[in-house]
Amino acid sequence: MSLPHRTSVIFDLDGTLVDSEPNYYRAGRQLLARYGVTDFGWEDHTRFIGIGTRETLASLRERYGITAPLDEMLAGKNRLYLELAAASTEVFPEMRKFVERLHAEGIPMAVASGSSRAAIEAVLACTGLDTLITEVVSAEEVPYGKPAPDVFLEAARRIGAAPADCVVLEDAPAGAAAAHAAGMRCVAVPYVRGTQDDPAFATAGLLFPGGQDEFTAQAAYDWLCRRPAPSTPS
Repeated sequence: MSLPHRTSVIFDLDGTLVDSEPNYYRAGRQLLARYGVTDFGWEDHTRFIGIGTRETLASLRERYGITAPLDEMLAGKNRLYLELAAASTEVFPEMRKFVERLHAEGIPMAVASGSSRAAIEAVLACTGLDTLITEVVSAEEVPYGKPAPDVFLEAARRIGAAPADCVVLEDAPAGAAAAHAAGMRCVAVPYVRGTQDDPAFATAGLLFPGGQDEFTAQAAYDWLCRRPAPSTPS
């Protein structure tokens, strides 16, 4: 089997390609502690998985009545995260296999993430994924983060692909909703257990209910090969 002509693949980063959420959680806890918030737990963190860092901090700032400027909080969170990410970031093994196979076949790929560009580039560099995926779009570079489609549409533009030719890999409901809004097909690999029944995942063309424990590069590749190629406009 071979992939349909013109197929392009766009990856979310955190929770999809790499298991970075523990680092984001620790960075968030450390940041909030600086402003006197000490009761931020993992369950609180999971509510923001798939949401951009700026949007997340804006919500937390309001929730906890923090008076510090949002840009100050954002810069602090990014510094803390980059320190943790540089020390340890794990790529999901089957995702690495999938990226390597697509790269070997010359399939256009991009990363579209709610993280800062600095964080995305640091993670890709320390994991070696930067040699396989060279196009990156951060939510900082578009008007609205996920669940708006902006990051995915910009990623498609940069790799020269029509949205209908793009397949998105996502771990969060907000990301799946963004892919659907962009007119792109989606392979959903839920990061948070129990979210597989979220209505946003119902729009995915392929869902791995068990998340990374169930995802395989071969299954994803086989689905891409079976996916009908979009019709050529007359």
